[in-house]
Amino acid sequence: MTLGPDFWLWLLAWALVAIGVAGTILPALPGLPLVFAGMLLAAWIDDFQRVGYFTLAVLGVITVVSIVVDLLASVLGAKRFGASRAAIIGAALGTLFGLLFGIPGLILGPFVGALVGELSSRRDMMAASKVALGTWLGLLLATVVKLSLVFAMLGIFAFAYFFANTGLPAA
Repeated sequence: MTLGPDFWLWLLAWALVAIGVAGTILPALPGLPLVFAGMLLAAWIDDFQRVGYFTLAVLGVITVVSIVVDLLASVLGAKRFGASRAAIIGAALGTLFGLLFGIPGLILGPFVGALVGELSSRRDMMAASKVALGTWLGLLLATVVKLSLVFAMLGIFAFAYFFANTGLPAA
């Protein structure tokens, strides 16, 4: 039994979506852009019969919004609490290093990284802790918003895909 090319394309599409969902939590992966790429591939495999251009445009806008949220949330959280450039870099490095330690590392890494970065700017422990907490809250807020957006995208795609056979034109 041989599997046709569509099987491998569908497998790739769903792998992109799955990796993208993981990427909403893991900072090393571009989460929502991967989810969008998987959905775009799935729509293309089906010749855009079930998921049309309008739906893909909506999903594309959500993807762009997620990128903006990702870029702004942690920086705004850090800036609001007076973070230095070293704290922001420390939070990013802490997040990447935290990947090595699983979920606890992902939770504590940005906080510890921001704390160490801020302390390297010769600030006192209380001020550095405040900055680290603000940076961590910004990252947490960004992750929650991105998870919400990815589930909205999945819902929109599923609705368009499974209700395309209702006799209405593909959205």
